[in-house]
Amino acid sequence: MFDFVRKHTRLFQFILLLLIFPSFVLFGVQGYNQFNEGGKRDVAKVDGKSISRAELDNAHRQQVERMRQQMPDVDVKLFDTPEAQQATLDGLVRERVLQAASDKAHLVTTDERLQRMFLSDPQMAFLRNADGSVNKDMLAAQGMSSEMFAQRLRRDASVQQVLRGLSGSVVATAAVTNAGFDALLQQREVQVQRFDAKDFLAQAKPTEADLQAYYKEPKNAAQFQSPEQARVEYVVLDIDAIKKSITVSDDELRKYYTENLARYTTAEERRASHILIKADKSAPAAERAAAKTKAEALMAEVRKNPKGFADVARKNSQDPGSAANGGDLDFFGRGAMVKPFEDAAFGLKVGEVSGVVESDFGFHIIQLTAQRGGEKRSFEAARAEIDEEVRKQLAQKRFAEAAVDFGNMVYEQADSLKPAADKFKLEIQSADAVTRQPAPGAKGALASAKFLQAVFGNDAANNKRNTDAVEIGANQLAAGRLVNYSAARTLPLADVGAKVRERVLAQQAAKLAVQAGAAKLAAVKAAPQTALDGAAVVVSRAQLHDLPRAVVDAALRAAPEALPTALGVDLGEQGYAVLRVVKLAGRDPAAADPVKAKAQYAQAWGDAEAQAYYAALKSRFNVTVNAPAVAASSAAN
Repeated sequence: MFDFVRKHTRLFQFILLLLIFPSFVLFGVQGYNQFNEGGKRDVAKVDGKSISRAELDNAHRQQVERMRQQMPDVDVKLFDTPEAQQATLDGLVRERVLQAASDKAHLVTTDERLQRMFLSDPQMAFLRNADGSVNKDMLAAQGMSSEMFAQRLRRDASVQQVLRGLSGSVVATAAVTNAGFDALLQQREVQVQRFDAKDFLAQAKPTEADLQAYYKEPKNAAQFQSPEQARVEYVVLDIDAIKKSITVSDDELRKYYTENLARYTTAEERRASHILIKADKSAPAAERAAAKTKAEALMAEVRKNPKGFADVARKNSQDPGSAANGGDLDFFGRGAMVKPFEDAAFGLKVGEVSGVVESDFGFHIIQLTAQRGGEKRSFEAARAEIDEEVRKQLAQKRFAEAAVDFGNMVYEQADSLKPAADKFKLEIQSADAVTRQPAPGAKGALASAKFLQAVFGNDAANNKRNTDAVEIGANQLAAGRLVNYSAARTLPLADVGAKVRERVLAQQAAKLAVQAGAAKLAAVKAAPQTALDGAAVVVSRAQLHDLPRAVVDAALRAAPEALPTALGVDLGEQGYAVLRVVKLAGRDPAAADPVKAKAQYAQAWGDAEAQAYYAALKSRFNVTVNAPAVAASSAAN
């Protein structure tokens, strides 16, 4: 038991962070600047209650921060899109709708049900003490009280009742399940002959008129456009930039070293073995007294022969996690064991045996076998690390004030970035061939869609003014300006002639392939015994056998009563396929488990019912979404 706790303490804390307590993230600097204005604009309304743009921004930042914590290497640019903002808004709307439905239906979660949920949910096992109570220390470490935790669980449980009764009550009969899964998993035996466009390229003979017609076709114009591009200058204000201008005296560094000496001291650890005689604290007094008497007898035995501690532990200890190892618990630090055990272990010298130590689990005899850690690094050895840390902390404190000054300066002196660069000691960076969308592999400001949107905005592009300060990351602001701009234009035919010819060749080859395929199909229909080149294969939605999805879908759509039958499938620029659907071949055996099929069908149907009910709830509670406000929120962020 103790061995398990010791080895998994950090894991428990990590799971707690990910599953139960999402981080609360502050608004970004730009978000604060826009709070008073943006907060008044609603992005949605549910049951007459508004969801403000500020609420959406905050919820989205929290979502991004949670993803950062769960996947440190994730590219946060993936969440910096209107689609990601919309997903966050959809989540907020759903939460408000279900909460309103729960309140209207007077759905409540009683204390008894809440207690059962807490005690039975395996995901909450690490939050429970041995007696089933809440581990308040774990909650406090995340800024939560037991009352706040219970309130959150009660709210979530009540909201879940809105849809769970519907989604969990679907009855899937065998007949209905079979009909549904036949359509999904049924196989067909088919023969396929392909007419690939690439095989007809030699027969295609485009004329100059064909090339001209393709080039001038309005729908093809985008293929031959040179995108708008610009030469851009920009500066980035971040923690590192501010840190470079900060110097810290030797006295300040020594003061920090003294106040944070524990950070420069190796954690002290003990290695101990123990013998446990179990006696739960709720056990009858007589049972605990008998356990203590047995523990005292074993203590006397090991004190007479300390070298025999491991043998006594193997024979007598009731801790299944360590008894087989002679009671060895390996190394552990402070906080890993219950306090009475820890106090006793850290009070012993190597080789000493404790008296009988009482805990909630029973009675222990402890032998300290080794110790390590506790060494202090000298100030000189840690000086560079301390200097870096102190300057970083000071930079973080000064960033908010610097961000305001930076934003004001690039706005007020909008004809140049040099004043801001000089004041904050920033490098004016430049880049050529910049477009409205981040280029593959772009970094820093040029990887931010928000920044590029500002650079190509009307004011910056038309008036050659600085952009506003744009938040491009945590504690990162950028401002930029267009130096040179080239508008998008259609390239002349002389420059794109090779590309035009390639596209026309592909079109003509595909047309020839379709003609050849259609002729073959007509022959097969006229003489059903006409041979096809392809060997017969059995296909399903999961087994394509390297056939195009369109071919397999066509085979599966063929009416069973019409088999065998011949079909043609136009594959667009790939060509054409002629197939003969020979016969049914039953369900795919890889997915033919009837028990699983029934459960999957019921779940899918339950999800569909729940989605339909949720759509009805949205109508009932008059959900409205202000799309322009959502778009503005995305742009502002």
